[in-house]
Amino acid sequence: MTRYEPAVDLDAITALDVHVHVESDGHGHFALDEELLDASAAYFKGSENRTPSVQDLARRYRDAGMAAVVFTVDATTATGHPAISSEEIAQAAAEHADVLIPFGSVDPHQGAAAVQRARHLVQEYGVRGFKFHPSLQAFSPDDPVFQPLWAALEELGVPALFHTGQNGIGAGLPGGRGIKLRYSNPLLLDDVAADFPGLTVILAHPSVPWQAEAISMATHKANVYIDLSGWRPKYFPPELVRAAGGLLRRKVLFGSDYPLIAPEQWLADFDDLGIDPAHRPGILKENAAHVLGLR
Repeated sequence: MTRYEPAVDLDAITALDVHVHVESDGHGHFALDEELLDASAAYFKGSENRTPSVQDLARRYRDAGMAAVVFTVDATTATGHPAISSEEIAQAAAEHADVLIPFGSVDPHQGAAAVQRARHLVQEYGVRGFKFHPSLQAFSPDDPVFQPLWAALEELGVPALFHTGQNGIGAGLPGGRGIKLRYSNPLLLDDVAADFPGLTVILAHPSVPWQAEAISMATHKANVYIDLSGWRPKYFPPELVRAAGGLLRRKVLFGSDYPLIAPEQWLADFDDLGIDPAHRPGILKENAAHVLGLR
């Protein structure tokens, strides 16, 4: 087994994308079932490869002169669809450690087994953080039953990245395919950040319709950050643009949500926001390097 060890040369890349999905294991298995894949593709109107493997992502980001945090979401209990292996993602990323940084994902409903697997992924496979999607995984992060998992991640010293806000998965389907948006209210993570102050909590995406809550949390708690993925910057809420260019300029992280949004498209939109050029290196690379322990 090859254990991942980061080898990203931060001076050699233009940006570090903290939100990139592995959608295929390269053996014909996808992260989502066909209905959810098609619905999310229609929602985001993407034109690139909708189901990239780790190898696809390594080539794409290396050619773009960027690095990327890559992951899947283990929602096996909630969806009945087997997850792509986080262990395989970490091992594949180890072959491309110059451009890829693997996060793991565990199913919170698996209780003690999820905690044990999280430890194994960090200690044996070298994953650098974890991705959770409360709506897709159908769990409320503030439920005390999940506290052993947050305690383990705090002890392991790795960040937890949570989907927040509006959901493209299930969008436009009857009942949103049963996916509940309320689980992605960022305020549910305020308890997690308060009760586990040594755990870095990253709120993924503009948290529409709860943007003010996310900004308040990132302002109030030193261990809370916001990643800017999942929306093209030209559609960002004005309060998020003001915060990213000012008060929270050291607390926001570049993320695209590729393959749903191309990083180049995101960066082109970002150029038009009017954010002080002096703050760009932090937002595009240095803030993430700090959070991931690369600096």
